[in-house]
Amino acid sequence: QVQVVESGGGLVQAGGSLRLSCTASGLTFINYAMAWFRQAPGKEREGVSCINWSGVSSHYIDSVKGRFTISRDNAKNTVYLQMNSLKPEDTAMYYCAAAWDCSGSWASDTSPGGRFKYWGQGTQVTVSS
Repeated sequence: QVQVVESGGGLVQAGGSLRLSCTASGLTFINYAMAWFRQAPGKEREGVSCINWSGVSSHYIDSVKGRFTISRDNAKNTVYLQMNSLKPEDTAMYYCAAAWDCSGSWASDTSPGGRFKYWGQGTQVTVSS
């Protein structure tokens, strides 16, 4: 079966850093774009970052540009999200998902039957002030 597992979340002070990891198994990793989403209490899930299958093209939500970096290691079936200069507003459950690509409105494509076929259970990131 396909498994998508996130790790690396935790509690960090504002201005600190965390690196999230997402490892996928049971699929051909090179065939998928990978994305990070997040959801805070009372808010809708939003796309944070997406990277295409080759790692050449990456996308970020405006609020994290310059602070977060997405990367992937296809040999390890793993995608990373390096988060620097963290803010309390970054506090959320972070989810990893696999999709066709990062084109168009990928960040809002969370409905059943959408491009993202597999989702992880999430890892909690809490940033204290």
